[in-house]
Amino acid sequence: MAETRRRDAVIIGGGHNGLVCAFYLAGAGLKVTVCEARGMVGGAAVTEEFHPGFRNSTASYTVSLLSPKVIADMDLHGHGLRILERPISNFLPLTDDSYLKLGGSLARTQEQFRKFSARDAERLPAYYAMLDEIGDVLRGLAGETPPNLGDGLPGLLRALRQGGRLAMLSRERKRDLLDLFTKSARDILDGWFESDPVKAAFGFDAVVGNYASPDTPGSAYVLLHHTFGEVNGKKGAWGHAVGGMGAITQAMARACEARGVEILLNARVEGVHVEDAPKGGGKRAVGVQLVDGRQVMAPIVSSNLNPALLLGKLVPPSALPPDFRKAVKGYKNGSGTFRMNVALSELPDFTCLPGKALAEHHQSGIVIAPSLDYMDAAYRDARAGGMSKAPIVEMLIPSTLDDSLAPPGQHVASLFCQQFAPELPGGRSWDEEREAAADLIVDTVDRWAPNFKASILGRTILSPLDLERKLGLVGGDIMHGHMSLDQLWATRPFLGHASHRAPIKGLYMCGAGTHPGGGVSGNPGRNAAREILRDRDFATAVKLSLAGR
Repeated sequence: MAETRRRDAVIIGGGHNGLVCAFYLAGAGLKVTVCEARGMVGGAAVTEEFHPGFRNSTASYTVSLLSPKVIADMDLHGHGLRILERPISNFLPLTDDSYLKLGGSLARTQEQFRKFSARDAERLPAYYAMLDEIGDVLRGLAGETPPNLGDGLPGLLRALRQGGRLAMLSRERKRDLLDLFTKSARDILDGWFESDPVKAAFGFDAVVGNYASPDTPGSAYVLLHHTFGEVNGKKGAWGHAVGGMGAITQAMARACEARGVEILLNARVEGVHVEDAPKGGGKRAVGVQLVDGRQVMAPIVSSNLNPALLLGKLVPPSALPPDFRKAVKGYKNGSGTFRMNVALSELPDFTCLPGKALAEHHQSGIVIAPSLDYMDAAYRDARAGGMSKAPIVEMLIPSTLDDSLAPPGQHVASLFCQQFAPELPGGRSWDEEREAAADLIVDTVDRWAPNFKASILGRTILSPLDLERKLGLVGGDIMHGHMSLDQLWATRPFLGHASHRAPIKGLYMCGAGTHPGGGVSGNPGRNAAREILRDRDFATAVKLSLAGR
């Protein structure tokens, strides 16, 4: 007979947000079980050996957005997490054998900008000030549950409180904020800068995980989303978790286990158990069914999965209202991402900045996307034929900061590539095209660093289809859904369900498909746990009141 566990709460998916949610629920005294389909926790934030002696982050690949509150509450540093800051943030090889470095300090970046435009160097402090002021407000909102249509007085009060944060912005900043939410990245950057390399340096963030052109309306918000982060207290910095991104989720797992959380591996959920609530109270979730026959029964079910996967695959359609089923079908996924790891015998030798000896540009985010026009062409190619003829590539070489990832004198590189259609046109399959796409990416890097191809000792490939199969990223979408205006804040994932609650009692959503969205932040998991505990406390208060206590 199949085993049945009875718990206070069950989490579907052991990605970082699922672990964060479990941690906070356990801290309130709940008995929590996490069900993870794979043989390791972490979801897209894991470290795996992909070539003998070479390890690297499998999907997510860099640290910045991870919430300082989550780090502190979970004592991740005490559980072994160590994050190193990059010496500079980005390095852009350019088509005329020049280059642009971004980061290190304001003065250093201005010096780099002066190579292309004295005016752009002068404008940079004001641009950063604008992003910082707006980013501080949105960073605060990222840790709060959005106002939710249908929540009555609590929702109204939440809207007033969060609206008050925005009201504190000056009129100029409110105008900037509106522009960032609605305009294209090119429109925003054209208004600030005149140099193509400078605009490319900032515009890259607008297409990271975003199947869009920098000319697409709303792409400016994605640019803004990637400025929310910080590393070791330094806002806007980017870093590397020693041991790879899996070091983050392994530390989270240890924090959870210290609070008594039960983590089941190789425990794929095939369905959510739903039954009629008493006295005509609609439907309620009562547990999950695993593919191996086991069950975990609990009055609280929280899902770290993409909302389309949870509500379109795991929940019986009859349990959802017809209008909500329509909204689920219309949920937009697909980020145009193609992910590779390569084992290298030596460091890349860039034509514009020669040398195989370790230098600061090898420790940065190496961005092959020299102009907004290049990025736009990549997107147009993907829309027309399925993949870019000259793809956008960000390469990180984490072994330059962390020698535990590769044998002495050798290196690992992450290649995070855009734009590759989630579904190929003409009935073609990514199973047939993945190797050709990987070759194209390698050739693209080789044009800028001619020793790159010859230095590759091994590689692993994750097409959009591979990302979906292996990690549950629907359409290869690393954000668990488009970060577009109709799927943000009070409309993420659906209008009326932004408070992490599905239209089934006891069923919650705690993944990146909820506010504030994608990136390894932990905020969706923390926010969901807060709402779950509010509901539980309210239910307890009602029971005590009815009992006359």
